[in-house]
Amino acid sequence: MSPSRASGGAAVLALFPELTDVNGDAQNALVLARRAQWAGRAATVEALHLGDRPSGTPLAVVLGSTTDPTLPRLLEALGGVRDELADWIAAGVPLLAVGTGLEALSRGVRLQDGRLDGLGLIAGEAEPLGTRAAGDLVVRSAEGDLVGYENHARGLRLDEGVHTLGSVQRGIGDGTGTDGVRHGSILGTRLHGPVLAKNPALADALLSTAFGEPIRPTGERAAQADAAAARIRAALLAS
Repeated sequence: MSPSRASGGAAVLALFPELTDVNGDAQNALVLARRAQWAGRAATVEALHLGDRPSGTPLAVVLGSTTDPTLPRLLEALGGVRDELADWIAAGVPLLAVGTGLEALSRGVRLQDGRLDGLGLIAGEAEPLGTRAAGDLVVRSAEGDLVGYENHARGLRLDEGVHTLGSVQRGIGDGTGTDGVRHGSILGTRLHGPVLAKNPALADALLSTAFGEPIRPTGERAAQADAAAARIRAALLAS
């Protein structure tokens, strides 16, 4: 992905992809833009890089995952745009957060040797699991069974009344039988892959929210992408 600088408009905004693409998760922005284009909508991928300021309201926002050594730097960068994020969420702009990006939006991240304050946009905290979760992950959600892989050492502990993304059918997720969060316009998950490439129904649901109407990609490229995702999903769901 070689996105331009953020400038508003019909843009899917990738937040600090130089820090948040360790599992290819920043590429979820590209998946959203491509599927919007295949549905006949104008959409581009733009990035907010370190030192940039947001301009305009994006179509959707993607916050990928980072490593623990880099997490303090990501939290500092996100803190500089917290007000904009809060405004976008209040306006209903879809925000997909994956892995440590999801943790960063919580009240805090508890490490083995201390605690980092999060942005407090999700009512919950990330706490260490008993053992590291690594492997295939299947989550039953409103968009169907979502597939991907997980690689993390913490689980999100949500406050009472905050909804999860779905129930874990295979893997660990947040260690409570569930994975992720639905909180306002925030959708968070542990699913890497990137998650939207492997689960096009979830991508289209986010786009439908962003555009305020059903989004149905068509054409040869959409069919090829859907077929590739279906092969991956079939292999994981059958095993």
